[in-house]
Amino acid sequence: MDSETVWKADAVALADRVSALLTVVRSAEAEIGSLLVEIESRGVMELFGYRSVARLFEHLADIPKPAAEAVVKRARALTPACNLDGSPIPAVAPVTGVAAADGRLSTPMIDTIVGVVTQLSPEHRDEAEQHLLTFAEDAGHKQVAALGARIVAHLDPDGAEPDEAEPATPSRELSLRRKRTGFWELNGRFDDETGARASALLDSLAQRRTTDEGPDLRSPQERYGDAFSDAIDLAFNSPDLPMQAGERAHVMIAVSLADLKSGTGDTGTPPEPAVGQHALGSAGTMPKTGGWSTLGDLGAVPKASGGRSALGGTGTMPKAGAGRAALGDLGTISAAEARIHACDCMLIPAVLGTKSEPLDIGRQRRLVSTPLRRALYLRDRGCAFPGCHRPPRHCQGHHIRHWADGGPTELGNLVLMCAHHHRLLHRSGWQVRIAADGLPEFLPPAFLDKRRRPRRNNLHQPLPFAA
Repeated sequence: MDSETVWKADAVALADRVSALLTVVRSAEAEIGSLLVEIESRGVMELFGYRSVARLFEHLADIPKPAAEAVVKRARALTPACNLDGSPIPAVAPVTGVAAADGRLSTPMIDTIVGVVTQLSPEHRDEAEQHLLTFAEDAGHKQVAALGARIVAHLDPDGAEPDEAEPATPSRELSLRRKRTGFWELNGRFDDETGARASALLDSLAQRRTTDEGPDLRSPQERYGDAFSDAIDLAFNSPDLPMQAGERAHVMIAVSLADLKSGTGDTGTPPEPAVGQHALGSAGTMPKTGGWSTLGDLGAVPKASGGRSALGGTGTMPKAGAGRAALGDLGTISAAEARIHACDCMLIPAVLGTKSEPLDIGRQRRLVSTPLRRALYLRDRGCAFPGCHRPPRHCQGHHIRHWADGGPTELGNLVLMCAHHHRLLHRSGWQVRIAADGLPEFLPPAFLDKRRRPRRNNLHQPLPFAA
């Protein structure tokens, strides 16, 4: 046997092995789907404490939520089930489910067949499903999709009846996200009335500003960007702005006291607050150098000994060597800009420890006070549950040791959590504790990790200064 013949024989063997493994993998995926449907039929809340089987599978498989939901949706379509009261739930494509259990169908092929069958009336589904499966034995999922489209067009040539009813509310969409460069990207789509009103507002704020220093050389895009910022300032200053978490909407700023005072010629005892400025503390004055302060209506300001600070949200980065300040949940600006904001905000002191963790502030009571909530914001930077992206404004303080069991309302007994993970912690096997370094960590239930190794959320950006 020559070398070419051996090579071809090896190639066939390799391809056969891949095909055999694909059959095993696809069969296993089908079995996983049937198990998830069984869990759902028995009650995932009663078995595991999760509100949905997709959430459970998300943690079991360590996959994104959309991927887990797709697996569960596919399993429901292939597997007959029953409700908690025992009433049956027929599968949309049961014959396809049998073929999937044998490992004969790829995931795209399954989704193609289920998608076609779902569009048909129940009396036509069985026959159409059998046609598609027969064709799938010798064709790819794209060809099966084309056949499915012809079947749907033949059985329902008129298509779905158009909805001629007027929409109940105007169509408005808006997304605002922060990019890694530090800039924010805004995209939206509005109905004609909202667009016209927004255009009129921005036009009035984007007019050229000719001063004694010369003409306004800003581009139209720059003028409209400045106009949008001015519109946000106007909204923040409105007395009718809704409350958020028991206080007016604000942006939290964290900056070291040393940087806050730098450039002012003050290196000793801080002066009394100027007009329009309020200092909140045990003595109504700024804390001593080495601590942290909080800029209230704009945000919170920690005191640090490192001479650096954090503020964020403007999309600009401070110059190398300059102090920094954290603004909001993500961004960073210079300490010089923080001093500008400090001229017109409330100053609230919050003392941090050697690892930049806020120490206890607030009174002992069941409800988390505003100062204590600010300390939680500074320490946890958002929902502390592993893998959660929720920012602080979407979270609430959770008592690690319940208040009813004698747990105090203090920083060492609190952790910041979003509503979903807060509920999950109360009803599942997850546990939370404060580690030796003062930061929260979570112990997964035994069915996720038999060793119950501690996990932390490393998605939130820490304060950009070290004590």
